[in-house]
Amino acid sequence: MNAITKGHKRLEGMTPSEVQRGSRGWWSENPMAYDWHGDIVATRFTREWFDRIDAAFTHGARLFAPSFDRIIPLARLAGRRVLEIGCGMGFHSELLAGSGADLTSIDLSPTSIEATRKRLEIKGLKATVFEADAEALPFDAKSFDFIWSWGVIHHSSRTARVIHEIARVIRPNGECRVMVYNRHGMPARLIFVKDYLLKFGFLRSTYEETLYRATDGFSARYYVKEQFEDSFRAHFENVSSEICGQDADVIPLPRQLREIALSVIPEAYLRRKQAERGAFIFLKATDPI
Repeated sequence: MNAITKGHKRLEGMTPSEVQRGSRGWWSENPMAYDWHGDIVATRFTREWFDRIDAAFTHGARLFAPSFDRIIPLARLAGRRVLEIGCGMGFHSELLAGSGADLTSIDLSPTSIEATRKRLEIKGLKATVFEADAEALPFDAKSFDFIWSWGVIHHSSRTARVIHEIARVIRPNGECRVMVYNRHGMPARLIFVKDYLLKFGFLRSTYEETLYRATDGFSARYYVKEQFEDSFRAHFENVSSEICGQDADVIPLPRQLREIALSVIPEAYLRRKQAERGAFIFLKATDPI
């Protein structure tokens, strides 16, 4: 853990604003570049660097998104007003802008804003990209046709506030698609066994506290599928979700052993099992109330 650290209690005594400031600092110092093993050797924010982190991300996502138009309705976004909450290193921003969408991308982290602006400049794409807090979106009501957020809002101090804001700024016939961490997914199960049981974490903290301390980010929550759907049903008429995940969710072995297993296990099996054991809940919601 870097200079910005997590407390030993679940953000005990911190105000939501303090948590958000902590998250801003954590993600600014630890940008999500999908370089888990330090394999990417390239100057940061160059075309080569973006291409390499994109290759790592797309490989990891291939079981649930062999093509990204499976999870993002790119073919119908041209000319539509789109909001991305949490642009990160800008991979999805590039896809959305490239679809012809009128894109606005926001993030708490100035590092993410810098990366996304640089990426779009290199790729010759345009979007409005600036720093903002999704708990208080700086937009008028009913401003967007489509809202996208991948792996972001569970890091917020008040995820329910973000969901309320999404419902406020989306248009009557709009749609949002959001991913958060799955409490029943393989990573959460492994944390339960390794950190909570075998390392006697239950003597020091709750399982919830153990989960968030073992997870990237200053703050993080894991959700049960039905619970997360209910959070959106308070604001949307039609809500559905699915489980999705990566190789490590299907084969929770060390990297070298997993690569051997992947060479002999049929891809059809991997695709089927990632939808049962995956780390992510991917939710779609339409028709705001």
